[in-house]
Amino acid sequence: MPASAHRIWDTVPAARWEDAFLSGNGEYGIMVSGAPYAERIVVNHHRFVLPNGTRHARPPQLADRMPEIRELILAGRRTEASALLTDGRELRWTQSFHPGYAMTIDATGEQPGGGPTGYRRSTDFTTGEVVVEWDGGSRRAFVSRADAVVVTHVDMVGYVVGLTGDLPGRPDEVRYETGAYRRGDRIFLRIRGLYPPGGDGAYGFEGLTLVQGAAEIVGDRVAVRGPALLTTVLDRRDDDRWRTGELEQRLVGLPSLDYGALLARHTARHTPMYRRVSLDLGVPEAERGLPVGELIARQNADRSRLLPALLERLFHSGRYLTISASGVLPPRLTGLWLGAWGAAWAGDFTTDANLNLQLAGANIGALPEVTAAHATLVRGQVDDWRRNAQAVYGARGLLAPGRTDGEHGHLFHFDADWPWAAWLAGADWLLYPLWEHHLVTGEPLGEVAGWLAEVADFFADFLTVTDDTGTLVVVPSFSVETGPADGAGRPVYLAVNATMDVAAARHALATAAEAAGVEPSAVGAADVAASAAAGSVDRWTGLRERLPAYRVDGRGALAEWVWPGYHADEEHRHVSHLYPVWPLDEINPDDTPDLAAAAHRALVLRGDENLSAHGSLHRALVAARLRDAGLVGANLLKIVGNDMFFRSLMSSHNPDLEIYNADAAHTLPAVLIEALVHSRPGLVWLLPAVPVGLDRGAIRGVACRGGVTVEELAWDADGLRVRLLSAVGQRVVVRSPYGETTVDLVAGVATGLTRPRPDGPPGPARRR
Repeated sequence: MPASAHRIWDTVPAARWEDAFLSGNGEYGIMVSGAPYAERIVVNHHRFVLPNGTRHARPPQLADRMPEIRELILAGRRTEASALLTDGRELRWTQSFHPGYAMTIDATGEQPGGGPTGYRRSTDFTTGEVVVEWDGGSRRAFVSRADAVVVTHVDMVGYVVGLTGDLPGRPDEVRYETGAYRRGDRIFLRIRGLYPPGGDGAYGFEGLTLVQGAAEIVGDRVAVRGPALLTTVLDRRDDDRWRTGELEQRLVGLPSLDYGALLARHTARHTPMYRRVSLDLGVPEAERGLPVGELIARQNADRSRLLPALLERLFHSGRYLTISASGVLPPRLTGLWLGAWGAAWAGDFTTDANLNLQLAGANIGALPEVTAAHATLVRGQVDDWRRNAQAVYGARGLLAPGRTDGEHGHLFHFDADWPWAAWLAGADWLLYPLWEHHLVTGEPLGEVAGWLAEVADFFADFLTVTDDTGTLVVVPSFSVETGPADGAGRPVYLAVNATMDVAAARHALATAAEAAGVEPSAVGAADVAASAAAGSVDRWTGLRERLPAYRVDGRGALAEWVWPGYHADEEHRHVSHLYPVWPLDEINPDDTPDLAAAAHRALVLRGDENLSAHGSLHRALVAARLRDAGLVGANLLKIVGNDMFFRSLMSSHNPDLEIYNADAAHTLPAVLIEALVHSRPGLVWLLPAVPVGLDRGAIRGVACRGGVTVEELAWDADGLRVRLLSAVGQRVVVRSPYGETTVDLVAGVATGLTRPRPDGPPGPARRR
């Protein structure tokens, strides 16, 4: 097999479920362990969450208490205010994401001693196929994006196929029923998972597999002689009326029951998505052909530098995993995969940082399908966000929660220590990827324009407090998962003027006004459109001008709160106060150099706490915007240099493979893109922050904000070459470390530029 950066392969089966190779279609996901004679394929579904009584949890009615809460906070009595904001509630978690079950394929008869020869397992990113092969047998599997089915082809002499719910950590109260039966001349395997009775949530879920081959039923399993095709569908039920018959019809009604034909239907959708963007770091073919275990081992042996061979592979696997985990919903904390019960942080959508970080490479990585999955999540919950705003603040508009399990967006996860009801930035933060999609593609905003207007209306209703100068005061406020200490040195998270909240208000008010100008007929619902027509745009603009300016503290750093006397925990994992740098680009070295310097100072001062993946890569994205290549590389090294990738190239949350978590896997491609190409409408910045060790390479297909595509950017010791394409005629400023030029792009015509590395001061660009 030729060397390729678009696959991984290994010489041994997975020793633990985290090392299982992965495939998914954005709804179903499979984890293939690869044991040749005792295979175990874990089957997942994006919407499998365990009922815990929160399905109908609602936000507290706090609007009438808000004046008192505000007075207490402004008087410095933040602990008392937190108690009032809690409404007497204890912290409740979202419904936990859980694995479905495992398909087992066990060989029968005597097998060769010492294991099989010629063993190899692999994942092909371009097709989504996981292949296990050895001398004398093979298995191939993928999850079809076209037909919503798991497809497995087995080529062995004799084996038994079964389904089991026996997965690590399964709660005793979750029960499984398994069986095999014949319907006419077809044989099916069925499993039903039953949630605890009387719970507030779904009743259970079902998996059904059609076995095609020389098969016979043996108890609750199926014995097979020779090659067979196994096709699987899943379902989740709110009541006890199982839909087994419908699942049977889905399987027998597939357009083909041939593995190759089903794969071709799938790759017609999957492969073009994957191939839109690629990265070549000039890796020698011998390194590019190494098995994944060897790549990881080489990086672990030298943790002082980035290994281009691994970084290149992580770029492609990260895109593959993001695609595979996105469809009916965007990626969860674990993407779409889990091999054991008891996921950390409920395996939910943690919206204060993790979800947006995982989506950071979607728009610029030319994956509108991933952004569309995020839009589906928002669309399904925006009514809940409206109820949150009304209940907590008596306000119009949208108030998003800090986490969701995907079934609703009501705000209920908070207590006196965690004041999520005061995280005001959530809706603006979560809508940003949808606004960015518009900037990248130029497509109409549609319903998003209405949502943006509602965020602005929320701030218009919320911002009622001013100081002695008439400047608006954002109170209550919450800087994500941290807070200034009280007089006793104990952190109290409820505060005033969190920089992220101020930035969100500034962005929401400005973006809503801009969106109303771009698409006045698509502002949203009738009442929103009428509001805009009656002068809301002027009101939004006026309010924005009265918001407090960002604060620079005595150390020269951008402060986490625009309020005197507050001091940040500089070891904290979150950097939400740098929201105006990334992703907003409001603070940048070109337009706001002094604030950019202060943001850089804040970034340098921030420690690493527990070296969580999202913290390091969030810092890397900010560093790329501030054009600090050294900090980009240092933060990437905190990930790849701390043993944070399993052999599946799924990542961990903490060093030394602690906690299965998709943050690093999905975010890393975005960091590399931002280090190589930054953009905003009318500007393309080439090589703004290339880490040391990436001395040459090429990236292809980057989608820029402003509707420009970088068809190819190549760089080496001699300089750079770039080819740009735009769907519309436009003038674009192109900058790089080697100078600046203005280019008039003709619609549909690629324009090439060459920038040699100058011996002296940069000169004008050479066009070709």
